[in-house]
Amino acid sequence: MTPIPQDTTTVSRLIARTPNWLGDTILALPALAALRRRFPEAHLTIATPKGFADVFREDTDVRPDEVMALPSATTGVREAIAAGRFELGILLPNSFRSAWLLRQAGVPQRWGYPTSLRGWMLTKTPVRIPVHGVQHQSEYYRALIRGFGIPCGDEAPRMLVTAATAERGVTVLQKAGVDMTRRLAVLAPGAAYGQAKQWPPERVAQLAARLVKERDMHCVMVGAGHDRDAARAVEAWLSDNAPDTRSRVMDLTGRTSLTELMAVIARADVVVANDSGAMHLAAALGRPVVAMFGPTDERATRPIGPHDVLTAKVFCRPCHLRDCPIDHRCMKRITADAVFAAVSRQLAFRRS
Repeated sequence: MTPIPQDTTTVSRLIARTPNWLGDTILALPALAALRRRFPEAHLTIATPKGFADVFREDTDVRPDEVMALPSATTGVREAIAAGRFELGILLPNSFRSAWLLRQAGVPQRWGYPTSLRGWMLTKTPVRIPVHGVQHQSEYYRALIRGFGIPCGDEAPRMLVTAATAERGVTVLQKAGVDMTRRLAVLAPGAAYGQAKQWPPERVAQLAARLVKERDMHCVMVGAGHDRDAARAVEAWLSDNAPDTRSRVMDLTGRTSLTELMAVIARADVVVANDSGAMHLAAALGRPVVAMFGPTDERATRPIGPHDVLTAKVFCRPCHLRDCPIDHRCMKRITADAVFAAVSRQLAFRRS
């Protein structure tokens, strides 16, 4: 086993394990960037679920020396980490499994929050400062790093796509039939957490129709494969109620890689999304965001920056349920008019 350095400034090989959700991974970028600054000479490996690895191949302040796309099999993860002969591992996920795998892989220093009954497997836990009220998830990760005595500022997550990725975005949009001379609205109608987080598809369709007619925009729907049902519902509403706008609303849900998704979002004049990974990607890429929040708490996961966050005042939110047991009022009471007005504000603000 690699000996434990007495002075962590001498760490030469460091692995940082990212969260398991795309949105959380984006929110953790400032914390990961602080690690890069604290260990500028160390070989920094970012270990992340395979689907998120491309985030760290773009331009971020993390600047990893290596990106480890973690295999799904436990044995494969353990072997991949062991092969790296890391001296220090820092865990952003709270799971028991993430700490156990570092220990099994022989990483001598293992730092993280002592959650999920894993404290005995960690060699260092952060000094905790009492939190009053709701803590934003990005601050949760910053607090972890600060708790180890590592400076970490309040900067927002930041990303830029590389030139090669930007070109891929142009290609994807042109193949979809997008007129690159018109302003572009990217719509993300789905959400990984569950249907309760989704603004009703007919509202998305109403918004898209107005953006085409009143703002002369093209709209592109994006998302993962599980978002296809929501996108199809949007298309069906448009076909029945606004067929003249249908040719300017394109569906790319489930048809892009993460790199292509980032490239498309980077071209957007505005992004309209539920509380989702696409929302946080857009904010980190510096795009204007209009976000609808229902069962989740915007104080904890809102996009960071001068974005519009829309909610409805109902007694039952935030409930954090995946499926609404009543009438989904928290999302249904956010009107298409309200979202259209917010989009208009963002377009005007970014032009001024």
